Amino acid sequence: MLVGERMSHPVITISPSSPMQEAHKLMRDEKIRRLPVVDKRGKLVGIISESDLLNASPSVATTLSVWELNYLLSKITVKEIMTSNVITAQADTPLEDAARNMVDNKIGGLPVVRNGEVVGIITETDLFKVFLELLGARESGVRLSVLIPHIPGSLAQLTRTIFESGGNIVALGQFLGESSENREVTMKVRNIDESALEELIKPNVEKIIDIRPT
Repeated sequence: MLVGERMSHPVITISPSSPMQEAHKLMRDEKIRRLPVVDKRGKLVGIISESDLLNASPSVATTLSVWELNYLLSKITVKEIMTSNVITAQADTPLEDAARNMVDNKIGGLPVVRNGEVVGIITETDLFKVFLELLGARESGVRLSVLIPHIPGSLAQLTRTIFESGGNIVALGQFLGESSENREVTMKVRNIDESALEELIKPNVEKIIDIRPT
């Protein structure tokens, strides 16, 4: 799966010369937490987030009046508080690479660019939606989490056992296990009830972590 398949587009952007208050209003009205900043040619020059706006706002301990505050805030432009060194992604970037980049750099979203122009944005919300699909969160069936040996053929053997008994796996994810010698597999299975599925898979797994109908 590539970033271009899951990014949000078209993208709401803002000019570097826009007042900070305009950025705040735009985020609030559109219910978003970051805005790519583009110049007159449509080229990406920065990004501004909710935290940037918060850090640029005055302390609650200020002695300035409301009128003085509004005046000062109206003079602050997006360019003064945006992040200029923007980490981006391409539409053909693998989704897991974008996710790793976000985690490693502690950021919640990446503008997606083509020839310097913003064509989309991939955010943590987009990744959460993919995670829901991966684990079949909106699918009915029996949810199963097990530990299997980390050796070639273990997952194939488990899925083949379920298939040969009439089961239909509608979602499946494999994750790090309790040690380097095993992996945790979570799946959603239909056409087999909970008790039958539990007995069926016991010979193929090291441990049943959780099993429940959903």
